[in-house]
Amino acid sequence: MIVVTGATGNVGSALVRMLAEAGEQVTAVSRRAAADLPEGVRQVTADLTDVQSLAPALEGAKQLYLLFAQGSFEADVPGILAAAAEAGVGRVVLQSSQGVATRPESASHGQLGKAVEVAVQESGLEWTILRPGGFQSNMFAWAEQVRSERTVAAPFGDVGIPFVDPEDIAAMAAAALREDGHAGRIYTLTGPVAETPRDRVRVLSEILGDTVQFLEQTPEEAQEQMLKFMPPAVVDTTLAILGHPTEDEVRVSPDVEQVLRRAPRPFAAWAERNIAAFR
Repeated sequence: MIVVTGATGNVGSALVRMLAEAGEQVTAVSRRAAADLPEGVRQVTADLTDVQSLAPALEGAKQLYLLFAQGSFEADVPGILAAAAEAGVGRVVLQSSQGVATRPESASHGQLGKAVEVAVQESGLEWTILRPGGFQSNMFAWAEQVRSERTVAAPFGDVGIPFVDPEDIAAMAAAALREDGHAGRIYTLTGPVAETPRDRVRVLSEILGDTVQFLEQTPEEAQEQMLKFMPPAVVDTTLAILGHPTEDEVRVSPDVEQVLRRAPRPFAAWAERNIAAFR
């Protein structure tokens, strides 16, 4: 049995689907009941900040996919891992963040993530850590303005970063959960090329068959908008990454291709799959 936390998210939902299609027994864990789970997938509602609530999900589990989203960073990570080990879990795959390595001074991206990674590494379980950079699915934030105005307002229009497709993160997780040879490995996950916001808007225009205008925001305008749904520390680090990425944050990682034996998916592939959200 493979337990997937964060099962309703961009990565978790894809991972549940991939594992089910591969014939694995899967328990999907989320705070709220998930709709449209694949046939045969067991669903458990639980909160990572409440270790006891995870007990039903861990029954019979051998592998665990662990994701701490915003709102669950106060979880007792060693307690969760101890409960998993006691239940019989032998392998854990953690979805972390590239920011652990590239932004170690950041409380939101580096320090919290590092503490979770250390807990996993010291758990006594066989572990693999995935460190994705920015997600291509972050572009869902553009959907409403594309639908209503055929515009995209974003900062740093000419700064390119190789955002990763959540499907590739899920595929890497499935490999690490199901295959041997990934124990003790830390994988950095990126897309195949560093693309700018202007590049992504151009791709959306081509797929829609209609012009989408790019409107460059100032950092201050972007900050004001982001503060409506993100904590200040997260906003500050996110803007630093988007505007002034480090060399590692703009470098294309070979890890996806080496593990999956194919190139990572470009933004165009993500946009094709999700273009209905922008029509």
